[in-house]
Amino acid sequence: MAEDSSGDSQAPRALNQLVQANSATRALNILGDRWTLMILYLAFSGVRRFDDFQGRIGLARSLLTDRLKRLQAAGVLVKRPYAERPTWHEYRLTEMGRDLYSVALALIGWERRWFFDPCNPIHRLRHSCGAEFTPQLRCGCCRQPVGPRDVVGEPGPGAGYEPSPPPRVQRRSIVPSEGLNRGNPMLDRAFQVLGDRWTSHVIASAFLGRRRFNEFQEAMGIAPNILADRLARLVELGVLRRDLYQTRPDRWEYRLTEEGRGLHPLIIELNRWGDRWLAKPEGAPLILRHIACGHPLDPQIVCDQCGEPANLDTVRAPAADGV
Repeated sequence: MAEDSSGDSQAPRALNQLVQANSATRALNILGDRWTLMILYLAFSGVRRFDDFQGRIGLARSLLTDRLKRLQAAGVLVKRPYAERPTWHEYRLTEMGRDLYSVALALIGWERRWFFDPCNPIHRLRHSCGAEFTPQLRCGCCRQPVGPRDVVGEPGPGAGYEPSPPPRVQRRSIVPSEGLNRGNPMLDRAFQVLGDRWTSHVIASAFLGRRRFNEFQEAMGIAPNILADRLARLVELGVLRRDLYQTRPDRWEYRLTEEGRGLHPLIIELNRWGDRWLAKPEGAPLILRHIACGHPLDPQIVCDQCGEPANLDTVRAPAADGV
């Protein structure tokens, strides 16, 4: 689908361009990559060793090494020896990495609502209360469920601009991406939402109220041709809809659909995780406030059956094959 770029040049974005500071964006700069998501999914399932990751993903060893190093550098994984002569290592989730499980649960909750498959084990998680459940976002202060229209944002002490991250060099894996989902049934939807850095950035930006092409471009520091492609993809997926707001020439707005608004727990959890682990000295760029109780939002992912926290210690997840 052709896209109106509102007269913007198709030139690549300048290096070190300033973009609006945002904790969810910082998180996505670490997580918004299909191979990173695959590694984290397997780590949550108990996979720890290089050969097990490589065998499950089918990724080139050099590319897997690169992603594992990135996650170590970010503080999500730690590499520890488990055998000597020769020395063998395993990769364990740090506290920072374990805290990402709520992000995964937020995504699973969205999938379960919109794409429920009773044969998909990741859609049949059980909580420690014994119930099969749907992960639910609640306010930690008043304990009430939080919907997409229940929160308002205001500039935080860290509001402002920061350099945009450098573009990534994409390399091919051993196997095509459509072959990676055998035994990992959640990944189709995960890749569509988070498996491409710019697609996930567009979704996060839409939740901040941006609707027009130039608004997305200014906030994200993205090349117009890349933005046009990602907007078209999200319209095709049903996450955004395209509304005409001007003619001669035609101009379009991009608004979240009901399905798109259903991703709000994911964006809120990314923002929470980014605030906790990736904050700058000056503090959070954005303060989210729960309208119902008036307090700054303390988001929590809970079991919708008993209301208690859902995390790696309280959720029984399907084990990865061979783990």
